[in-house]
Amino acid sequence: MTGGSEGGGRINRQLAAAAQAAGIPVGLGSIRVLLENPDLFEQFHVKAEAPDVPVLANISAVQVRDGDTAALLSMVQRLEAQALVVHLNAGQELFQPEGDRDFRGLKAAVARLCEASPVPVIVKETGFGIGPGLVRELLRAGAAYVDLAGAGGTNWITVESYRLPPEDRRAAADFSDWGAPTALLLAACRTGKDHVLASGGIRSGMDAAKAIAMGAVLAGMALPMVRAAASGGAEAVVKLVRRVERTLRTVMLLTGSRTLAELRRGTAWMEPELEASVESFLRATREDAR
Repeated sequence: MTGGSEGGGRINRQLAAAAQAAGIPVGLGSIRVLLENPDLFEQFHVKAEAPDVPVLANISAVQVRDGDTAALLSMVQRLEAQALVVHLNAGQELFQPEGDRDFRGLKAAVARLCEASPVPVIVKETGFGIGPGLVRELLRAGAAYVDLAGAGGTNWITVESYRLPPEDRRAAADFSDWGAPTALLLAACRTGKDHVLASGGIRSGMDAAKAIAMGAVLAGMALPMVRAAASGGAEAVVKLVRRVERTLRTVMLLTGSRTLAELRRGTAWMEPELEASVESFLRATREDAR
């Protein structure tokens, strides 16, 4: 979520150290600024703090389309990253005064990157969600995983609105509840779940357990980790991870799930309201006909 400043670099290193201690992957913020200013390399190079866990680099789909693929992949190699996350953030960009406005050709650009990349490519949204149809398209294009990143967590249009004049801020407020929730998207994904990750509004071990029980391969969270790092450094992040882990392990024992795969294969009961929302969503998007 962060990087390109002294404070961002410090948070990145704390998150990486915590990931190493906890044995979990850690993702970087967008390296767009790093590609434009290589002097910021040390703000993003955290492999020394996380030598034994996956480090995920991050770039936007627009930069994939418009940038130099060889230079991007070279930077990923220099960062010693084990995967490259490509994020989709059209809503956020539209409310940035200097943001991108042209989103044509992004799927083709992602497909070209997947073909050229020596590391797995993960495609994610940034808080508004990816529907089942696009999940299938991205997997067919070569993405190793798709992170649904649904609504329920940080709203990046709202974040951008803090920089805007009052009239534009009021327009941004119209999108305060924009997007499809992560749980709805997970429930709506009828195929391809072996390659689906869940983030967006994951705030606890119970949230993570529910996401995995609904079919996600992994669950991820950002804001709670960043807040923990900012308030108490790597030690606070590790404490948070251990709490999440304890809840997840307890859920697995109480459901008779020896492995995450068994938890994913178990029976998950949906509240009637969520079940009705899923069916309505599928009808509205005609996903059930694909």
